[in-house]
Amino acid sequence: MTKYPKLSVEEVQLYERDVTLRMPFKFGVTTLRECPQVFARVRIRLPNGREGWGLSAEMLAPKWFDKNLALSNEDNFDQLRHSLWTATSLYRNASPTTAFGLFQSNYNEQIQLCGERGDNSLVACYGPAILDRAILDGLCRLKNVSFYSAVQGNLPGITSDEFDMDRFLAGLRPTGSIHARHTVGMLDPIRENPQPVADGLPETLSEVIATYGHNYFKIKVCGDLSEDIVRLVEIADLLDERDDEYIVSLDGNEQYGDVRGVSALLDGIEGNPRLKRFNQSILFLEQPISRSVALEVDVSTLSTRKPVILDESDGSLAAFPRGRELGYSGVSSKTCKGLYKSILNRGRCAHWGQGFFMSAEDLTTQAGLSVQQDLALVNLLGITHVERNGHHYVNGLAGVPKAEQVAFRIAHPDLYHEAGGVTRLTIKEGLIAIGSLNSVGFAYGAEPDFTVMRELVCG
Repeated sequence: MTKYPKLSVEEVQLYERDVTLRMPFKFGVTTLRECPQVFARVRIRLPNGREGWGLSAEMLAPKWFDKNLALSNEDNFDQLRHSLWTATSLYRNASPTTAFGLFQSNYNEQIQLCGERGDNSLVACYGPAILDRAILDGLCRLKNVSFYSAVQGNLPGITSDEFDMDRFLAGLRPTGSIHARHTVGMLDPIRENPQPVADGLPETLSEVIATYGHNYFKIKVCGDLSEDIVRLVEIADLLDERDDEYIVSLDGNEQYGDVRGVSALLDGIEGNPRLKRFNQSILFLEQPISRSVALEVDVSTLSTRKPVILDESDGSLAAFPRGRELGYSGVSSKTCKGLYKSILNRGRCAHWGQGFFMSAEDLTTQAGLSVQQDLALVNLLGITHVERNGHHYVNGLAGVPKAEQVAFRIAHPDLYHEAGGVTRLTIKEGLIAIGSLNSVGFAYGAEPDFTVMRELVCG
């Protein structure tokens, strides 16, 4: 297998399919009820003339990339569509280079072009994040290797002047399963749901635990101290009924303006006797401070109490090193931010040594391409638990053609099951079995039905 093969992007096809949530998902400044999912088909060519297609998918999530309340959800969708079309134009016009070289050589111009219309770097990086996965998928299929083998052997040609990238990649070891860290949104019922969905899936946190057997939880906080403490006590009372150990992360979603507000939250937790076990179970705090100031203030005093990680502030390749200087202990992996950014930041953690880590977070990734490629990435990076919420807020592949549902279920029998006529993600004893992702290509053995989708149009 030729190391670091060059390629060119010959064609990009972009589609959308609507996703309706079964339950409202409140996080940060928004409550998500419906959202388009984007799909990419990319045709690449190798120097010898061989061509192949690769696929990827991701939600066009509003109010995460840009939380400006003056923008509507449709405005946010169009920002991300523009990012995709910008990346498509740059990649299509680029000279043949490696898969990583394509990302690297267009990185600055992508951010500049999106910035000219007022879009931040997190928005700008969305387009390449989608295309890079599809391109690597196509390369894997042309070379007849799995995503795991491709990255371990550095088929994309990933480089870094900070550490020995080839050595780092060669040492990665994926496993056959991963813990699902369940998201508790700010509207999620804990013991009783006053507005039942009644679709056969668990609705309350109590039902979720009984059904899936989670030991890992991600809990959203809103920034209002009294409201947060009351809700955390309600959640802790339920979790404390378990004999088994549980582990939680707290996600601030930028709801705090400064270190003092986050310190008050930790004080409130530490000072409440009903939160004693809960406090001992907190693994880290995720992006509590607004991105407008997060990389300008020192969080070392917080990190001595609980590790603090970057999520929304991880808008550029330079963000994590800057965060390290300010006392941040870690950074999130999200496929919507880019697989190469995740790989680079995970390598930095390994290079920097003890005390630095990467978490795996979710952007309501959907059953099929999206969740599978995300699972494969974080698994290869050695992360043992990943936030999963798409299966909770969305009823699996409901609304998707039956043939597509069956195809994914047959190709990945460890990952999906059929219930109520719908193909759904399988979680048992808190674990997701993912052995079937280790096959030729980027973590999928079935394809979505593009004939029922609409073409993505840039507004």
